[in-house]
Amino acid sequence: AEERLFKRLFSGYNRWSRPVPNTSDVVIVRFGLSIAQLIDVVRDSRDSAFRPLPPGCRHQGRLGSRNSGMVWVGKDRKSQRIPDLAPTRATMPDADGEFAVTHMTKAHLFWDGTVKWVPPAIYKSSCSIDVTFFPFDQQNCKMKFGSWTYDKAKIDLENMDRQVDLKDYWESGEWAIINAVGTYNSKKYDCCTEIYPDITFCFVIRRLPLFYTINLIIPCLLISCLTVLVFYLPSDCGEKITLCISVLLSLTVFLLLITEIIPSTSLVIPLIGEYLLFTMIFVTLSIIITVFVLNVHHRSPST
Repeated sequence: AEERLFKRLFSGYNRWSRPVPNTSDVVIVRFGLSIAQLIDVVRDSRDSAFRPLPPGCRHQGRLGSRNSGMVWVGKDRKSQRIPDLAPTRATMPDADGEFAVTHMTKAHLFWDGTVKWVPPAIYKSSCSIDVTFFPFDQQNCKMKFGSWTYDKAKIDLENMDRQVDLKDYWESGEWAIINAVGTYNSKKYDCCTEIYPDITFCFVIRRLPLFYTINLIIPCLLISCLTVLVFYLPSDCGEKITLCISVLLSLTVFLLLITEIIPSTSLVIPLIGEYLLFTMIFVTLSIIITVFVLNVHHRSPST
């Protein structure tokens, strides 16, 4: 029965044509998004890459549309077995293969022509990084989904859920998703006269600062406090210079460590970088003052 149904449905079926009886009809595609994990935020460039987890149904984009050319009537619809279709047999949305579906799962075809497709995928999203309050920063990343080929008069989108599905989300050790919502938009681009719809998902992610607080901020504060101890040493103590230079070298190492962690950008300067720079200037001045004090202390009446 299933084989006969396949032959009947796909006999003369052209997957390149829109599944509508009239050319003036609009195909409604309902789109939803569920995410399992935020893998990483790339720090080697000006932008960050937002990637859900790799293959294994960890990240699923839910698509649902109705194909009016695939409707059949049975005596008992609930008892009929609904076939699964490979995406190449039915009309599927166009996308860049590098950033889209990682495994071609089969589409689910219902008796009324509705096609449901739940593909696991890896998606990357570029967003500008604001490191002013590093490591207590919060970033905004967007992911836009739409058709490159069809305008709003041919294909229109509907958002299944305003909120992104996070029921299967696996917590990241570095970032936390504060908010993730999807909004419907229609935009007219400069290249074309038609209006193109899209659904844009906005992710607000916040860095978890515990690791950097323990391994970076607290050691910097403790080392900075050592600079004050230089002025409590006796005037004839030669280790005053050694202590100042050791503190200066330690702060330089921490400053180099920060430049490797945060993205290379000249738009903003992180506050922790400004703090280290100010502390290094303070330590340098303390070295100059210490040299002057030692010079005065060891002067003789003849000099």
